[in-house]
Amino acid sequence: MVAPRDRSRVPFARLQALVDHVWAAEGLRFPPRVRPLPAQARKTVARATRLAIEAPPELPSWVLLHELAHAMTSTAEGDNDGHGPLFVGLYLRLLVRHARMPEDELARSLRAAGIAFDPGARPAFLDG
Repeated sequence: MVAPRDRSRVPFARLQALVDHVWAAEGLRFPPRVRPLPAQARKTVARATRLAIEAPPELPSWVLLHELAHAMTSTAEGDNDGHGPLFVGLYLRLLVRHARMPEDELARSLRAAGIAFDPGARPAFLDG
């Protein structure tokens, strides 16, 4: 449902600026650093931790938002939510706010697919 709605691609040189923008728009400080995806990661589209996002020379914008949701649901110690309700809730919020996708439609498709999400999700590293 997401990929067909957003076919935009972002060159590597612009990724850090977008990461910084989304991070600040979400009221967060100290965004993860974007770095090249290692050449040996042939089957990996991109990957993220709280501190870094590894990306190829070009990335679909919805994948960048996916990786940002991973960064927001990870801690500096490496704990994360995987693709659990916290991650899905944050990814949903990022798609709505930054890709202008319809929240009701996305939430309905998640429920129809039996995918749990936390509509009040907050980044894992925020207090309370």
